[in-house]
Amino acid sequence: MSYLAILVLSFIQGLTEFLPVSSSGHLILIPKLFGWPDQGLEMDVAVHLGTLLSVILYFREDIKDLIQHFFRYIASGFNQEKFTPETKLSFIIIVATLPAVIVGFSLKKMGMDMMRSIQLIATTSIVFGILMYIADRRPQLWGLDKINWGSGFIIGLAQAIALIPGTSRSGICMTAARAMGFDRITSARFAFLLSIPAILGAGLLTTIDAVKEGHSIFNAVFGMAFGLSFLFGLAAIHFMLSFLTRHGLGIFTLYRVVLGIILLTVM
Repeated sequence: MSYLAILVLSFIQGLTEFLPVSSSGHLILIPKLFGWPDQGLEMDVAVHLGTLLSVILYFREDIKDLIQHFFRYIASGFNQEKFTPETKLSFIIIVATLPAVIVGFSLKKMGMDMMRSIQLIATTSIVFGILMYIADRRPQLWGLDKINWGSGFIIGLAQAIALIPGTSRSGICMTAARAMGFDRITSARFAFLLSIPAILGAGLLTTIDAVKEGHSIFNAVFGMAFGLSFLFGLAAIHFMLSFLTRHGLGIFTLYRVVLGIILLTVM
């Protein structure tokens, strides 16, 4: 794989993992557009782990609090006095992750080649882009402290749908949250926190597949892709949270709709 391909694919993964435009869709499209061969499992592992590190580093204080409160509650013998808002949020994230795990394993058993078509990516880009715009018109009523078991699980169900290329994991999670009245920053923060087990799971499964097939994972390509996707992912998270303090999601809907129309027309 050329250095240009590594740079472009790392940039695409790092950026689109946290912007509501679909990382999986773009990672399928870019090699097709440039005539590049499939990036391979080594590349998939590297960019997944790179973006995982970026979100962990960015939310390290939040993650530290969630883990500490979770294990304090467990160690206390489930003492309700130790069941803090942070404990509750940690359990909600676990519960919200389950739908994606179940659907992900099911799709892996069935095979996903049928879900990699340009027409599907174009359609999901347009449809879920429009739904995101409609949801973002809702008033911004609730903060992170208002996320409960029901709303968390609904966002988790939305995340499971994002396994369809072109949907966007962060985009559909924010869409679900905004549709329920959560403010834009809360919607993005919860989507990013929820991405941690999702990216970890995807990276782990890809690593297992790579090892089973005898691929040498930790090489120069891995190091470059890992480092670049980490840096681009960190920048994307910071940009998105800063952007949403002043703007809505309309510009991303416009991009998705235009991209979808171009794909349906040209491809």
